[in-house]
Amino acid sequence: MHASSTTQPFKRRGVQLAIASVLLSQAWTLQAQAADTDSEAQAASKTTEATPPALGKVTVTATRREASLQSVPIAVSVLDGRKLEQSNLNSIQTIANEVPSLTFRQQGGNKDSSILIRGVGTISTSPGIEPTVSTVIDGVVYARPGQATLDLLDVERIEVLRGPQGTLFGKNASAGVINVVTREPSADPHAYVDTSYFEGGEKRVRLGVSGTLVPDLLYASINGLYADYDGNVKNTAGGHLNGYERQGARAKFLLTPTQDLDITLIADYTHGTNSVPGATGVPYSSNNTAFNNGVSPVHVSKGNRKVNTDGKSEVTDTNQGVSAQVDWRFNDYTLTSITAFRTWDNTQNTSTSQIGNNYNTSNPLRYNSTFPATRDRGTVDSQQFSQEVRIASPKEQFLEYVAGIYYLKGKTDETYQRSGTTSTGTNFIGRADYGIESESLALFGESTLNFTKQFRGIAGLRWTHDELEFDHIRNSPVTGPGVQVSQPLRQGNTTETAYSGRVGLQYDINEDLTTYFTYSRGYKGPAYNVFFNMNQSNNDTLPLDPETSNAFELGLKSAYLDNRLIFNVAAFYTKYKNYQANFFDSIGGTTITRLVNAGSVSTRGVEFDAVAKPTSRLTLSGSLAYVDARIDQFTCPANAAASCSVNGKPLPFSPEFKSVARANYAIPLNNGYVLDLGTDYVWQSKQQYSLTQTKDTIQEAYGIWNASVALSTDTGWRFALVGRNLLDRSYASNLVSHTTYVNRYVPRDDARYFGINVRKDF
Repeated sequence: MHASSTTQPFKRRGVQLAIASVLLSQAWTLQAQAADTDSEAQAASKTTEATPPALGKVTVTATRREASLQSVPIAVSVLDGRKLEQSNLNSIQTIANEVPSLTFRQQGGNKDSSILIRGVGTISTSPGIEPTVSTVIDGVVYARPGQATLDLLDVERIEVLRGPQGTLFGKNASAGVINVVTREPSADPHAYVDTSYFEGGEKRVRLGVSGTLVPDLLYASINGLYADYDGNVKNTAGGHLNGYERQGARAKFLLTPTQDLDITLIADYTHGTNSVPGATGVPYSSNNTAFNNGVSPVHVSKGNRKVNTDGKSEVTDTNQGVSAQVDWRFNDYTLTSITAFRTWDNTQNTSTSQIGNNYNTSNPLRYNSTFPATRDRGTVDSQQFSQEVRIASPKEQFLEYVAGIYYLKGKTDETYQRSGTTSTGTNFIGRADYGIESESLALFGESTLNFTKQFRGIAGLRWTHDELEFDHIRNSPVTGPGVQVSQPLRQGNTTETAYSGRVGLQYDINEDLTTYFTYSRGYKGPAYNVFFNMNQSNNDTLPLDPETSNAFELGLKSAYLDNRLIFNVAAFYTKYKNYQANFFDSIGGTTITRLVNAGSVSTRGVEFDAVAKPTSRLTLSGSLAYVDARIDQFTCPANAAASCSVNGKPLPFSPEFKSVARANYAIPLNNGYVLDLGTDYVWQSKQQYSLTQTKDTIQEAYGIWNASVALSTDTGWRFALVGRNLLDRSYASNLVSHTTYVNRYVPRDDARYFGINVRKDF
């Protein structure tokens, strides 16, 4: 028995290394990396090496109308939906490694996570603040960042618009936009089943059907998913954490009553349960003997994936909505109306300590008075209604424009309860009920002035009126660690009116080379610091000023060798004023994070994107970003519990360098088979995870190497072997510093793992 138990891990690791060596040998012949689609692989089976290779045209809607990626004067990264699914990248947070300028902050549950572009994003749990990076799915803006963290279904492509997009996409796009476009229903009947299994007990099933319901009138697609994962964090008190279980469905109907009228109806539902490793994450480092003894048998280390907790750690989300888009074309104009209603329900159960969650006099080792445990339960009930109407002018005119009106009304109610037991066995408890209501009305328009066929001007303006109000009441029968005294009902409201916009010039040097220069004015609305321990005496009831930005961007987009090589570059500089950020403060001896107007910050850098197709079988691509995001002048809040000496320091979650390289090689075989070899490598320099610049919250530089081998047939079958993090490089997606210890958040690919994917198209 002893010999068997000790050799099993060795055998398992041997199998892993053997699989890795196969993938290495296949990928080694590909010199860089690439992003392609299955259609390219199938095309390769019908061509020879003598066939002139070329890259296909990529269409985007970054200007609210369809246009070629190479023609729009915006820095845009485009990710293919099918390729993301094949790589086990199924949500917005998992694509952060695919775009160098994009980072994702993981913190507890979905409602506490956030997206950052070029080093700038919203880091706050308050419902009274809007995101800096806007998420738009099929034309509908998701008002809360947590709404976009569940699995995506039937994605055609994801467009990452880098830099302020405050003219066409609204007030909460001052750092960028994640624009998700799902697939249109097909006219011909089509169905598919896509299944995957990965190490760690991760299982995923997708299936869908699409086709014509009424000829020349009604088309539909219906897709569903189920996925579950045990988790990659072991709880020594029993079970695993950092896993999930998710179900979802999405239906899309396209009605075409006339040749010039399209009506698209969408309904979606997604429910997920995540087992998070406590509100404080996984023990990463500590010099405190009491803490180290308390978490034993967990060994605190940089590569640790274990916790010791008997508290409930679970987050559930239900995200659903309906939308209707009407497109009416007349005299070469297009009038578009998008009406949407969405709800988001979130329940979060976490423990703020991994030591002694249950006070037990017969087992004092499970309780540590130095680190008293608390149990938190929070609920979120969020609703939003939005209406957008816009008109797009005819193309190829001297004046081309998109103009419209946008309205959004949102309401979020939260309840947060904290309870625990003191070192003397006394129970304490506190509960706060709070919420916000917001209304935003905007008029917007952006025009292109075609002075000549090669030279054009860009001018856009958005007028925004915001109304924001909050209410908050706290009842604390017995105070304790992290529970402040009762507070009566507090209410407040504020209004703001502001302008944002963009102007610029674009010049086509030739048909394959275009340059542009733009200036953008960004705007992010007022905010309230609404949270559990909100306090009147600490000015929490006062509104934060709007955050504004001034951005400059110089870009070049080019194609060479008969469209076999595409190379784009963008240089940028953005200055933010009244930056809204969290900072450590102190209330009654308890350290909290407080939302403040932190002062001014700036981000500057250069981004490179390249795609090449040397042969009809080989596709290579790569991206590199240099981003220098800095705190220029920090305004220190009163009673700050952390150092304010951060001027000139880097913004959190912003590595200075980040790169992605991909390669794909399609080998046609006999009888319609195609062997598809793919690999990619992501590398980034060190990054700071804390605004207070704690030395223990620095993630050192790391690189992640992935590879896949797939066999597809002309009968619709595809079999793939996928390897993630082949070099087994451990890294943290977030590091959180406490008084005597540091915890980390563990991403899915923190360790090497393998899986298989089988898909059948009918």
